[in-house]
Amino acid sequence: MDTAQISLNQLPIGRKAHVFALTFDGTIRRRMLDLGIVDGTEIEPLYKSPSGNPAAYLIRGAVIALRSDVSEKIIVSINK
Repeated sequence: MDTAQISLNQLPIGRKAHVFALTFDGTIRRRMLDLGIVDGTEIEPLYKSPSGNPAAYLIRGAVIALRSDVSEKIIVSINK
């Protein structure tokens, strides 16, 4: 199967993907790892606010809200 990598904030609502990479360092990276956002984790966007910021994602059975400046730095892999 062919796959493509996009940033998490570009993933349409209801479309599942898997974490491919985190492109930030420091405390934000540590926080994402603590939340279980690691390579291979399945993520599904559930809701986006009218302005698109923040958005809610289903991650490991929990709904987590992420700002767009964070979600744009999470690269996910989707099937074409």
